[in-house]
Amino acid sequence: MLVRGIRGATTVDNNTREEILAAARELLDEIVRQNEIDPDLVASIQFSATPDLSAEFPAVAAREAGYTQVALECVMEMNVPGSLARCLRILMHVNTDLPLAEIKHVYLRGARVLRRDLVGDEES
Repeated sequence: MLVRGIRGATTVDNNTREEILAAARELLDEIVRQNEIDPDLVASIQFSATPDLSAEFPAVAAREAGYTQVALECVMEMNVPGSLARCLRILMHVNTDLPLAEIKHVYLRGARVLRRDLVGDEES
């Protein structure tokens, strides 16, 4: 079994506690669902958010979902001009036997534009 990193991102419409937690929970749940992750095999989860999302720590959503023994961390994304606004990201480290090619990285809502190669969106 190896430790693999699984990425995901989503966007939040408004900088409110409720919307940040709802988006973080949705993204976390979808990463777990698509990769059939056993929560006992999660080594750590890093949450990052753009500077315009400051109303709550996204890791609170993971704690509320039962990840009480998993190492969690929240960090601020770099404020790069022109980057996607109100973006929340997850990097989950999971012990798994899945080969890299079978890991499913998850991009939801407005964050789908970050990895069109993974979500199947066509260029407009």
